Amino acid sequence: MSDPRGNLRYCFTPLVSCIVDTPEAAMMGCVRGLTSHVTMATYKNYGDAQRHESRTAAVTLSQLASIDCDPLLVEEYFTACALFRLSGVSHPYWRDWPFAEPSRFFTPEGLHHWHGEFWSHDVQWCIRGLGDAEIDFRFSIIPPITGLRRFPTGITTLKQVCGRTKRDVQRFLVVVIAGTMSPDVVIATRALMEFRYMSQAPSLTSASCDQIKAALQEFHHHKNAIIESGLRRGPTTSAILEHWRIPKLELLQSVAPSIEQVGSPLQWSADTTEHAHIEVVKDPASMTNNQNYSSQICRSLDRDEK
Repeated sequence: MSDPRGNLRYCFTPLVSCIVDTPEAAMMGCVRGLTSHVTMATYKNYGDAQRHESRTAAVTLSQLASIDCDPLLVEEYFTACALFRLSGVSHPYWRDWPFAEPSRFFTPEGLHHWHGEFWSHDVQWCIRGLGDAEIDFRFSIIPPITGLRRFPTGITTLKQVCGRTKRDVQRFLVVVIAGTMSPDVVIATRALMEFRYMSQAPSLTSASCDQIKAALQEFHHHKNAIIESGLRRGPTTSAILEHWRIPKLELLQSVAPSIEQVGSPLQWSADTTEHAHIEVVKDPASMTNNQNYSSQICRSLDRDEK
């Protein structure tokens, strides 16, 4: 392309951000499950209070190069990758992309990483601590506030909870549990809430990053109270868990470094693309006869464009 002076320049599009959820990021980062795609942490280190060394492109590519096995021998190659907890992908798409750095372009994604973690973990801790009936009652008696959603029947019976609903619940959760649960549990929950709210600011400074780090450290300082209270349980067996093997919890350690490298995480949210599911899938699907969805959805979209 030409620069302002008319000189031809050989340019490369920089890979600044890859906006994906955790499973897709792990797949593109060439790591297998229960392994961080941003740092060298594994599931055993997810609950650590400090950030582990970055998983750089050089590290991953050197590990792949050291595997002396033909990738076409799938089973043998996959077994050989286990030593480095790699997924078995031998040629990452970013391997020859100039300046592409996985530890940087896998930016924090608020919709899935923060709000998803909030609903899957924070809310569940509070429900177990108060009980379904009590937490629903407390949400139901919150006075109406203009501009804020009410939950007249509580939150435990909500179905298909979307990002908007998760944000609405976040506004009230700390107030709802205050005075009824262990002070350390309330502090830990509030610390994560502060972390999310501060990280979503459109403009952030070095002082903001320090506050974000401090909020996360405060959570780690008080988090053991959640396990001691028996609030951390398995999603299916309800067995008490005494570990912090939560991938999205480990990813919180990379938020402040990412802000310093590529700016506010708010610009890397998947809200826009996720909302497209409503416009191009759910709404057209509601006009079908519930048979052969794909063809009818495409026909509906074609008609809308004409």
